[in-house]
Amino acid sequence: MMDIWTVPVVIVILIIAYIGWKSVRNWNEPVVRLNNKDQQIPEVVEENPFTVNPIIWVIAVASVFILFVIFYYWASSS
Repeated sequence: MMDIWTVPVVIVILIIAYIGWKSVRNWNEPVVRLNNKDQQIPEVVEENPFTVNPIIWVIAVASVFILFVIFYYWASSS
């Protein structure tokens, strides 16, 4: 019989792998700089520099999963 946490852990690993794959894929895009305007920081990054950081997304996904596990065991022990 499969352990209760096998499928959720695999799902979390796939989500984290997808986040990593998307962030690495964005690094490999060719950079063409024609003038100073092309060198400016994108507006999304300038306004919210933390929302596009893949490390923060990975920490958030792992934290939500860990909190779910803690809550599950807390609720089942009562």
